[in-house]
Amino acid sequence: MFDVYFEKVYSKPLDKEPYTLAFPLKKGELKDIGRIHILDKDGKDMPIQSKATAYWDDGSIKWAFVRSLADIPANKSALYHCGIDGNAMSPVQGIADGIKINTGVLDAALSTQKNTLFDKFLYEGKAVSISAPVLKTEDGEWDLLIKEWKNAENGPLCAVFEGFGSIFNGKKSTDIKLTLTFYADKSWFDYACNIINTTDENIDISELYVTADMQAERFMTAASNYSTKYKESDNEPVYLEIDAQYLQYESNEHNPEVFYGTFFGDCVNSDFGLCAAVYQAQQNFPKAVEASKNGLKIYLVPKTNDMVLKSGMARQQKIQFFLHDPSLDKQEINHRSTVYQMPSRPAILPEIFERAEVFEKVFTKNRNPKNEIFITQKADEHGRCYGMLNWGDCPDGGYTLQGRGGGRLVWTNNEYDFPHACMLMYARTGIRRYMDYVLVAARHQIDVDVCHYSKDPLIMGGQYEHCAGHIDAKKVACSHQWVEGLLDCYHLTGDKEFFDTAVGIGHNIQRLLEQPVFQKSGQANARETGWALRSLCALFKETNDRSWLEKCDWIVGHFHEWEDEYGLWLAPYTDNSAIRVVFMISIAMCSLMRYYRLDPKSETKAMMLRAVDDLLENARLDNGLFYYKELPSLKRLGNNPIILEALSYAYELTGDKKYLKAGLPTFEYIHTTSSSVLAGMSKKAVEDALICGGTGTKSFAQVMVPYCTFYTAATEEGLL
Repeated sequence: MFDVYFEKVYSKPLDKEPYTLAFPLKKGELKDIGRIHILDKDGKDMPIQSKATAYWDDGSIKWAFVRSLADIPANKSALYHCGIDGNAMSPVQGIADGIKINTGVLDAALSTQKNTLFDKFLYEGKAVSISAPVLKTEDGEWDLLIKEWKNAENGPLCAVFEGFGSIFNGKKSTDIKLTLTFYADKSWFDYACNIINTTDENIDISELYVTADMQAERFMTAASNYSTKYKESDNEPVYLEIDAQYLQYESNEHNPEVFYGTFFGDCVNSDFGLCAAVYQAQQNFPKAVEASKNGLKIYLVPKTNDMVLKSGMARQQKIQFFLHDPSLDKQEINHRSTVYQMPSRPAILPEIFERAEVFEKVFTKNRNPKNEIFITQKADEHGRCYGMLNWGDCPDGGYTLQGRGGGRLVWTNNEYDFPHACMLMYARTGIRRYMDYVLVAARHQIDVDVCHYSKDPLIMGGQYEHCAGHIDAKKVACSHQWVEGLLDCYHLTGDKEFFDTAVGIGHNIQRLLEQPVFQKSGQANARETGWALRSLCALFKETNDRSWLEKCDWIVGHFHEWEDEYGLWLAPYTDNSAIRVVFMISIAMCSLMRYYRLDPKSETKAMMLRAVDDLLENARLDNGLFYYKELPSLKRLGNNPIILEALSYAYELTGDKKYLKAGLPTFEYIHTTSSSVLAGMSKKAVEDALICGGTGTKSFAQVMVPYCTFYTAATEEGLL
């Protein structure tokens, strides 16, 4: 039994509010998902809907995903309890039957007719008209057809439908996915639209909107970040748009992954009211909403702002439709919209994650305030970049200044797995904003950073390397593809799209490793196959599918051959040099450690220790720091923290504190070289983004695991 804690947020109570909870379990602890139960503070069983999202190799559950309901008092926190010792539940009927849904309040039937979303939609018996997405380009209006609806989840509390189809005109056709989520006894549902450009050309979107037609007597639009401002009318239409200029001159102090503000339109007649709230509209600008006597028009791309969806790119945008009594006060409507933007997310203690042994050893005992402040600042100081195709990513200042974008911003594309670093931060602290960081970054990653369409199998399904325009270089490499954060997000959300994308990345890595450059020792550097090994090991741990280990075995054998031929893991640099590159060798060491934990062979252990011992002997400067690269022109102070992770693993393998002592100068040095959170804080519109200061996400992603694994080990040994 463990606590499920809801922090104090709203001054209005939330009654039977739906929420989700994800947590890991120790191997062998639970095999029957029906034994999970949630109790309120009085010990009363709460309604529950649960599933397993991963299993251990013995068939026991590794990750559980739970839906339940919470009563959260006004201006107070709430405490519930989760246990795994309940009685197995009998199957309970879901709120969906085929493609029909009845929540008790909403009664709907999904459609497979052209340009139609619902064959029927009733709110308390009253007909409501909500449209399928409408796409317009210079070629005119496109048609839409959902060919198949898949019931992705169905239970007593929630039903999730995924609709797969196409949008087409006389010249082109591209894919679309709609996701609709309904809740038992609730008068709202979530509507997600994801257009996937599966054409060979860019799609220049001139308009993308959804309509809710009705004869309205009163209507309004509203937006906020502190207090909500309303535009109300019973005659002339009211229109509200968010663009770069709107945001550039608006003050906001929130962590925007958690909350920026609300944005909605609402219409009322004598029968009912209908509110449409766009999820994170400011963060995903441009957005607009129009409310009039004819109902609502929700612009995911307004006609005043074109949006270019590049070939192979996708982007999901979300709306919540809230049906309500026509007499409902606008403050209550605003409350529901705000809760949609910042839902109640429960927290659980770090001990739950640590005990399950599903993550790296980042759970430090006897924490030092100075070190905790440092890692917290690193997690929070990343820049925020608003824009429909940019939200969830950030430019890298170093790559941009090096000219890798040809004068344009170079986007990080979640290098070093920023989502996974944030997940670890959430796991070791229980602070919800880090979970929100995961959700935002991982969503961007699977939409924009991953190739959804290409005729080139070496690009298809892969994650693009950092470049201008997110994908413009069209380069996919083993060393710049990450899956652990996507798998984390799958567990947090229960959304299998994150899992499927991670698997697709893994298959892309397998295809890349068949290329000639990887067939001869020393022709590729240690980073290339090192990162590939990490991702493939993660997929094996997730699935228990041994096919992922086939290439892992090959990579490890390749490292042995490389060492035999060169005596060391040297990387080709100039035409006539092969050098030690400390951070690349460290990446290889850290990935090999993940493989070693799956298959602990003595020869693998010996090879790893030889690599680290060589760095200790030959790659340190007189001041105790490791150099950057082994050339006279590059033997400057190295500040990549991943050497700390390699040293931590060498200590774990041997118990020899010399490895931790060797890392102490680097551990202290990275505190002094940490960039300031105030760097580049001016808001600036660049291309289709609004850049809001801070560092690149890579800054935290590359430091989290090395810093905390070293911090944990050194603290246990009394060195810190």
